[in-house]
Amino acid sequence: MSQNTATWAYNRPRVALETTLLLHGVPPEQALPMYDDLAAIVTAAGAQPRAMAVLDGRPISDLSRCQLQAMLAGPSASKINTSSMGVVADAWWRGSSPSRGHGATTVSTTMEMAAMAGIRVFATGGLGGVHKGYGTHWDVSADLYAFTRFPVAVVTSGCKSILDVQATREMLETLGVPVIGYRTDSFPAFYTRDGGCGVDAKFDDAATLATFVRHEMARTCRGVVIANPIPEADEIDPVKFAGWLAQAEAEAAAKGAMGRAVTPAVLGALHRLSGGATLRANIALVRHNVAVAAEVAVAIGEP
Repeated sequence: MSQNTATWAYNRPRVALETTLLLHGVPPEQALPMYDDLAAIVTAAGAQPRAMAVLDGRPISDLSRCQLQAMLAGPSASKINTSSMGVVADAWWRGSSPSRGHGATTVSTTMEMAAMAGIRVFATGGLGGVHKGYGTHWDVSADLYAFTRFPVAVVTSGCKSILDVQATREMLETLGVPVIGYRTDSFPAFYTRDGGCGVDAKFDDAATLATFVRHEMARTCRGVVIANPIPEADEIDPVKFAGWLAQAEAEAAAKGAMGRAVTPAVLGALHRLSGGATLRANIALVRHNVAVAAEVAVAIGEP
């Protein structure tokens, strides 16, 4: 690659990618192929993929394929949010627990690291949100509050279907976070295109959406939710999903899963109970979100 070509590639608009999906969301043997696939989607659109992780106690906003491969081969990387990223780094630097020096970024951590790196657009699968039973206990994801702190546009298929979708949507409104539908009037719920809630506005083309995102984040210094439903062909039948979810939640409760352990426990059970259908849907919606994020990033036009 010539120096001019390398400089052009580095100066392309950037799209942030999380690593929790790669390190915890898919079987280990699928992680590298998925990384390659997502990176290729971003690159083909004229943007630059930037995977995020904590490596040896250091936040990395441009994780290489080799570094990801090393993380996959080593001890299991912890799943970190904005409250635990500093703890992981501190433990590493003090030498008290070197095995905790690696961390996979969630939505909130990826937003923080992207904002620090000046990256405006981030593609994920689904947001964390308000867990069911909110009236009896407090369990709200740090993802929602991250939008009030970090000016990053997040392309997402709504919130995860295992959450209280309506309460999550209302919490976003309470926090002053605009929820923009990309070619949809409905706030999606991960595996399903319609989560039963509306959006604040609908945009049908990436250029107009990019103009809004750029101005809105400059105006408020807050993030923006870009709600992008799972492709219709990949949507999970709601009736089938409800049955799988009830069984998965019962299994997680029987195992005593609590707090941040609930989501991976339920999702893992769903993948098994559905015969892999939910995993395939998860991958399909992430690919779709990455494609839209790259399109928006290119339309914004700034690296």
